Amino acid sequence: MTNIRIPEQNYVLIAGRLTRDPEHRMTQKGVACCFFDVAVNRRYKDTVTGEWKDDVTYVPVAAWGPMAARCSEKLKKGSPVHVEGRLTGSDYVDKSGQKRKVLRLTARRVQFLAMAAAAPDAPEGADTADAEYQPGVLAKESASGVDEVPF
Repeated sequence: MTNIRIPEQNYVLIAGRLTRDPEHRMTQKGVACCFFDVAVNRRYKDTVTGEWKDDVTYVPVAAWGPMAARCSEKLKKGSPVHVEGRLTGSDYVDKSGQKRKVLRLTARRVQFLAMAAAAPDAPEGADTADAEYQPGVLAKESASGVDEVPF
């Protein structure tokens, strides 16, 4: 039994809404970082009472580099997001001197689920959202009337 190999997997997917506006910072080395919390809801039926209940899990998320800058620009409290990444743990000492541990989702990819609003000075039909996949958008019609495939 000592020769059992367990694959090392650390892959997390969550979808939910931001609980507060993102907090954007720069490290001492000039790397952008963005911190926000995502509320992930689970609805279930209580077997005893038969009524529907909601269970909410709050997941702290950290985004780094150029992704952090985009998150701080595009996201706000209540924004729906889909995040994929890995779990990371860290230790810190709080204000009272107690040693604390925190488990955080370090984002590899953040997908904004809400369409971005067009800028006031942008031409009609201009798309200000990221160039990532957008559910429900299959093709855009060009000026010549021919559909363009978005890939």
